[in-house]
Amino acid sequence: MQITDIRIRKIAKEGKMKAVVSVTFDNAFVVHDIKVIDGEKGLFIAMPSRKASDGEYRDIAHPINSGTRDMIQRSILQEYAAILAAGDVPAEGELEVVV
Repeated sequence: MQITDIRIRKIAKEGKMKAVVSVTFDNAFVVHDIKVIDGEKGLFIAMPSRKASDGEYRDIAHPINSGTRDMIQRSILQEYAAILAAGDVPAEGELEVVV
């Protein structure tokens, strides 16, 4: 399984959430609404989730092993950092990154 496309939408307002990302795998499957969060230990990703009837949030889609999660997180954060370093980031909007 390979990541074939990453689309990053930067969040303009201040807060811990920095971007919302869509990732395409093998040009065949996409996962939307992955969030880039600025936490106490630095940037990390949060998989798409929804609030359950008991009030807790549950992931809608997520990797089932740590190696896959690490690969997805590393790819997203590398592209996010590269976009920020390039300095051509609009205040808010979609930035397409083809991997």
